[in-house]
Amino acid sequence: MKKYFAESIGTFVLVFMGCGTAMLVGCDAAAGSGYILTALAFGLSVVAMAYCVGEVSGGHFNVAVTIGMLIRKKISAKDALMYCLFQLIGAIAASFLLFIIFKGGNIPDMTGTLGSNGLGGVNGNAVTGLIVEIVLTCVLLLVIQGVTSAKFQYQFLSGIIIGLALTLIHIIGIGLTGTSVNPTRSFGPAVVSALTGNPEPLKSLWIFIIGPSAGAVLATMIYPYFEKNE
Repeated sequence: MKKYFAESIGTFVLVFMGCGTAMLVGCDAAAGSGYILTALAFGLSVVAMAYCVGEVSGGHFNVAVTIGMLIRKKISAKDALMYCLFQLIGAIAASFLLFIIFKGGNIPDMTGTLGSNGLGGVNGNAVTGLIVEIVLTCVLLLVIQGVTSAKFQYQFLSGIIIGLALTLIHIIGIGLTGTSVNPTRSFGPAVVSALTGNPEPLKSLWIFIIGPSAGAVLATMIYPYFEKNE
């Protein structure tokens, strides 16, 4: 249970800090500062949690990462299922807490949807949004598989590298889809937004489940080519 609880806590912090920052400062690319702050919030959350509970669970905090590790047989099917369940619990709990804080404090939510992902940046084009999420998640999973490889000599830096990669991905992705690359991160805010009166994010939620999942599978197909001579 320790590793499942660790995944829940790590995902809670990721959603609370990342989506909470987006709700406070907004993600308008023209504004600049809010855009960068949100990217950093997601990236730094991963860094913090990787070094906090990464030794316990491996620090997935993301269904896409868990899918990749399951395909590579680095985690059992039972653990993968429980990881996904506890990640979802963490994401939903964080989203509910954000709703309570912003509602109770009468604080404007600059995203209007608890930091949910959407297709506004791609003018509502679902295919484009799907492509963006597949590509960005593939990049993230390639980085993760590279720095967690047995041949990587600086594994003590892996948490920092993954966090920086996630920040980089958010810098381009926020203006397109809000950057999911993580079905868990998308599911929590979208569901809680719907439960609290705004069902709009649920309409495109499927993109942020299928896209990252497909990206994880693609990365897991590509990376073994880099390892075959090891």
